[in-house]
Amino acid sequence: MQEYARTKCLTDATRRQMINILTAAMTEAHGSSPPKSVRVMYAQGIVALFPYLEDPFSKHGYEHYYDPESGSGYLAWRLKTIQRKTAEERGASGSKSPKSGGPGHGQSRVFTAVKVLSDEEVEAAIAVLKHSADDDTVREKMKATFHYRHSMVNDEKKAANVFSVFPRFLDTPGLIEQDFRLLFGEGTANKFLEKWPTSLKSKIIKESHGLVPTNELLNLLRNAELAAEAENGWDSDMSAILLLLHLLPPSAQGRKRPGKMSASQAVDHLIRFLKVGTSVQLHLDKITHRTQPYLLAQGSIQSSIHTFFIVIDNYAIPCKATCSVGALDELFKAHYVFGTSYSAPLTNFFTFLQTTVYNINVGETKETPRVAELRARMLH
Repeated sequence: MQEYARTKCLTDATRRQMINILTAAMTEAHGSSPPKSVRVMYAQGIVALFPYLEDPFSKHGYEHYYDPESGSGYLAWRLKTIQRKTAEERGASGSKSPKSGGPGHGQSRVFTAVKVLSDEEVEAAIAVLKHSADDDTVREKMKATFHYRHSMVNDEKKAANVFSVFPRFLDTPGLIEQDFRLLFGEGTANKFLEKWPTSLKSKIIKESHGLVPTNELLNLLRNAELAAEAENGWDSDMSAILLLLHLLPPSAQGRKRPGKMSASQAVDHLIRFLKVGTSVQLHLDKITHRTQPYLLAQGSIQSSIHTFFIVIDNYAIPCKATCSVGALDELFKAHYVFGTSYSAPLTNFFTFLQTTVYNINVGETKETPRVAELRARMLH
């Protein structure tokens, strides 16, 4: 109570202690499998007692503690641990997960009305695209073929051919942005770049001061708070972006896949550094399996990047942006433009950006309690 009164939030350690106390009281009064109504009552009680812990984006505000629709949340997870320890011989019951919003889950609602071309018109536009050297013509024909391409990337049998059919992605920066705006409109497309300098970056840094102070975390915090170029490590914005990854580390992959990847290990799934003068193609040639999109940052040192690429499988798409924030914005958008799901270690990270920053599929996307908890902290 004293911690909440002082900071208007609870540290992870205090939240775990609170959940342990509440579930112990719950199971003592109602057994190891309390009814749904009891779990809801306890979750309601938490946000009633601590209003700043309420998630403003969820239906009731308490779903990160217990969500009756999916059976997830901190209370539910602790109860499952108690049940597993007291009844190990019972088989694990399947959990409901009706929410499936986000990229890679079928076609999205198209925001902008673009004329749907006939098959002959599409073929003609694609032929022009492959040979035109005029930038305006390329953008015009890419816009005209948007519906065909959007359908293509959401078809498992055709998606792998998108770069052979539309190779201009590989030499014309800005086409990812154009497709994303056709999907979601100007307002959604601008959200991250508008929110980052005004509030998001400072709130991430503030929340990160409550994490366990490892050497890596302290270096990221130091660089994130620097106004000048860092001598070692990433620049201020990328350091703050990586702090968000530490606030939303990878989730455990379940009992059948033991071992949890750390936030430090997950960094390679988000961004990799390539020293200027080193061949990008050589980097691509070393990729031996399909990969989810990540940033390849080329520069003299990590804090001085000249060019960003988005790597998908064995392709490198040049970013229009030359700064860390713009490059991450393009990376996020690439998931929707190419219909690809988030890399598993980055699911919490990108889901937070999707629902909390871009406000896409809010209420339709499955979120971990940690995502909803961080949103509650940062929006109050």
